[in-house]
Amino acid sequence: MKQLLPFIKKYKWPFLLAPILLVVDVIAEMFSPLLMSSIVDVGIANSDVNHILRMGLLMVLLCIVSVSTNVLSVVFAAKASQGMGAELRKALFCKIQSFSFGDIDGFSTSSLITRLTNDVATVQQTAMMVTRMMVRAPITMVTALIFALTIDAQLSLILLIAIPLLFLVVGLLIKKAFPLFGRMQQRLDNLNRVVQENLTGIRVVKSFNRAKEEEKKFEKANGELTDTAIKAMEIITLAMPVVMLILNLAVVAVYWFGGHKVAFGTLLPGELISFNSYITQVLMSMMMLSMSIMMFARSRASLSRVSEVLNKEASITDGPNEDAIVTFGKVEFRDVSFRYGEDAETDTLKNITFTAFPGETVAIVGATGSGKSTLCQLIPRLYDVTGGSILIDDVDVRSYTLKNLREGISMVLQTNTLFSGTVESNLRWGSDAAGEDALKQALKDARADEFVEKLPEGTLAQVERGGLNFSGGQRQRLCIARSLVRDPRILILDDSTSAVDTTTEAAIRKALNENHPNTTVFLVAQRISSVRGADRILVLDDGTIAESGTHESLMAGGRIYPEIYRSQLKGGEQDAE
Repeated sequence: MKQLLPFIKKYKWPFLLAPILLVVDVIAEMFSPLLMSSIVDVGIANSDVNHILRMGLLMVLLCIVSVSTNVLSVVFAAKASQGMGAELRKALFCKIQSFSFGDIDGFSTSSLITRLTNDVATVQQTAMMVTRMMVRAPITMVTALIFALTIDAQLSLILLIAIPLLFLVVGLLIKKAFPLFGRMQQRLDNLNRVVQENLTGIRVVKSFNRAKEEEKKFEKANGELTDTAIKAMEIITLAMPVVMLILNLAVVAVYWFGGHKVAFGTLLPGELISFNSYITQVLMSMMMLSMSIMMFARSRASLSRVSEVLNKEASITDGPNEDAIVTFGKVEFRDVSFRYGEDAETDTLKNITFTAFPGETVAIVGATGSGKSTLCQLIPRLYDVTGGSILIDDVDVRSYTLKNLREGISMVLQTNTLFSGTVESNLRWGSDAAGEDALKQALKDARADEFVEKLPEGTLAQVERGGLNFSGGQRQRLCIARSLVRDPRILILDDSTSAVDTTTEAAIRKALNENHPNTTVFLVAQRISSVRGADRILVLDDGTIAESGTHESLMAGGRIYPEIYRSQLKGGEQDAE
């Protein structure tokens, strides 16, 4: 719960006012049974109509006070819990934004979505419950118990049996239910994962006619969640009849022993009625408290999952040199090694050493899994090296602030991601301050102007989530244009022209050479035709630089590169010559 204190403090007044108003509500309720007792024992017994009217009027006034304070308490509790939930979601989202690729790899996307939505909502509901039921229940229980003791201490001994019995039942049920709540959230993670995969790849599902198989996967995940939820709900619902049984037995005992007291004249009828009312309130408060504890147990599972994200320190943070900026784009790898996670048995990259000078195009080729993309992701610190160092303009990348480092680098990833909005809003991810001319030039350099200008709205044309209303090649060209808007010192193209025809690809390379001559370009590609014009080609094999040189020198003296060339030539790579 300490984790929530910073979020609660911002709404401290609603959090304080809600229980204070509840106290007033409870006090007003506590006097009603006494007034009813007075009506029975004095007004009715003595046929005193005026006394009955006076006490009845007081009961009405107390009811008005009780209802008013209760409504206000609900308003403040809702404001406090909703506000706290919003702040918690914001903090969680911002925390995720600060994570490196390695940090994010520790959580599945579906799990992070569940934590941001369902888990935060559960914590939010619990905050509402704490400010209401978990405040009201103990105050009502203690106050009603005091009033009951003042009426008849002996009769109150019934509670000595009822209360411990209730605690025992609730404790046993919570012990059984708590593990199930954690399992429920895990099952929900899995269900979200299945749904997310299906909706993201719905076109692939339909093209391969895999709808039935996907339905089976969904049914399995949905069934597992349902079964776990039913088990948890069975335990929770079992609490209600057990608690009601104990409550009714206590009421029967009160009337049994209280009736004898009335018969012997040691207790007045009105006192028995008010005493039973107080005992009922005590036991009902116990029931409310038990339900709150059940809810709290579920919230603990959600809170621990939220805290797991909030407590995780970002592994990649700003470096100490706030003045360092990427000026020229010289990139130097010094004996760099890298592995994914501490549990990895081998390094993905080993002893990588080379220097890329400003304006140079360095191409990287190699078999799948050789470490091409990983090498590029180390430059903007999407991951950090585990050995050696990377220098940009003779400054270790770990010394830059992340903002200054990444503002000098543009990267087009293998997965071409566009965001819902307009073409222009997507381009401005590169630079908010870019003018219309800069946007047009970026589109032209990426050869995206060829189709954007044909759109009725031009750059104001709508982009669906993920850019699904554009073809694969169009998405790639828009992503390249976005990366060029900021005129970066370093440009990383990670297999970002795979869906573009060779003629368009050649035009893009020519535009980069002519309009961005001082930009250092890292080009990851599978096609030899994409890299043959590079100033230098690095051939990766099993995480090491096996060969390095130009296309001509590698063809003449290389071993792996000519094999790649010949395999593509046999496969019909027409542009290889």
